[in-house]
Amino acid sequence: MGSAQVWSELRRGAEQVPSWAYDTAIALAITVVSLLLGNDRAPQGWQGLDTWGVLLTCAVNLPLAARRRAPVVLCLIALGTWAVYITLDYWPVVNTLGPLLALYTVASLRSLRVASGCGLLLAALWNYAGTTGHESSWATVLGQSLVYASVICGFGHLARKAAHRNVELADLAEQLRRERAGAERRAVAEERVRIARELHDVVAHHMSVISVQVGLAGYVFESDPATARAALGTISDTSGEALTELRRLLAVLRVEDGDRLEGGNQLAEGPGGEDDFGPAPGLDQLPGLVERVRAAGVPVRFAVTGEHRTLQPGAEQCAYRVVQEALTNVLKHAHTAEAQVTVGYEPQRLTVTVTDDGRGTEQPVPPVGHGLIGMRERARIYGGRLHAGPRASGGFEVRLILPA
Repeated sequence: MGSAQVWSELRRGAEQVPSWAYDTAIALAITVVSLLLGNDRAPQGWQGLDTWGVLLTCAVNLPLAARRRAPVVLCLIALGTWAVYITLDYWPVVNTLGPLLALYTVASLRSLRVASGCGLLLAALWNYAGTTGHESSWATVLGQSLVYASVICGFGHLARKAAHRNVELADLAEQLRRERAGAERRAVAEERVRIARELHDVVAHHMSVISVQVGLAGYVFESDPATARAALGTISDTSGEALTELRRLLAVLRVEDGDRLEGGNQLAEGPGGEDDFGPAPGLDQLPGLVERVRAAGVPVRFAVTGEHRTLQPGAEQCAYRVVQEALTNVLKHAHTAEAQVTVGYEPQRLTVTVTDDGRGTEQPVPPVGHGLIGMRERARIYGGRLHAGPRASGGFEVRLILPA
């Protein structure tokens, strides 16, 4: 065990000792020292300790064991008993430690005004003690009384301020701990919302495509086997892609300590040691998304305007999910309509527009459910905005504008 660990263990053990035990030990130590000093030969003009002197010495010092409970009262008791001790011509120096400790306790636990009053009483009593002997001068006694009283009050006041600062720092540390815990809870809640939004987008889109293809395959199963087989192939591809995206998404919830790389990156490896889950979907995967929707029976035109450039992954994923959700709504509510997806690269922003002509719409406006709410939240996260609503010429339009 190293020396630092030993000191740490000793410090923890000392912190567990109650304060009254320390005060009792200090009071006993001061009493013993005072009695030993009183048994020495007293200077000329004062008498040594006798039975009454021993009792008064104990009365001055032993009550200091409870000095933290009633510091002002115990200080006055110590000064009053010391005054009686001095009046009986005992050597005053014998019982100076107790009153000084009592004054320090008052200064460290009470206001400076109260401590100053007790300090003036101690200084007056000190000067009174100087008049009972034959060896001290008034100047020396007065100087000692003022210096001792002011120094003790000053140290006690500094200790009181330090204790208050420690309490404030402890409160601040507890407040910071609570704020940090709250921030962690908010971060967890936000991450859960993000994951739920991802799950909604993945499941809703792919299941919509699968549902349409299942209906098509069942309808032409006997009359057009080739079309049925093509629909089954689309179902296979779509379900496989959905499973891949779900595995990539849910892997975030199952990452263990050994899967963390430098910089906080996470990698979920398969048996072969390669990354089983590709990068998050972005704008370069929009053509594949459009093809899947076309295979599901919705004619979709895709166009790109402006000079293509790579954007931040989060922004590209946001745009991809918005297009995915908008086309899913077309599949659900206007499966015979024609759709148009336009990606516009502008100097300061990216504009993504998804429209349909409204043919085959089951209801005038798609319901404002989790899909539209999720799209708006995504746009807000990346500093953009989203407009969704019916077109004047018929159909529905979703427009996403992101800063780029």
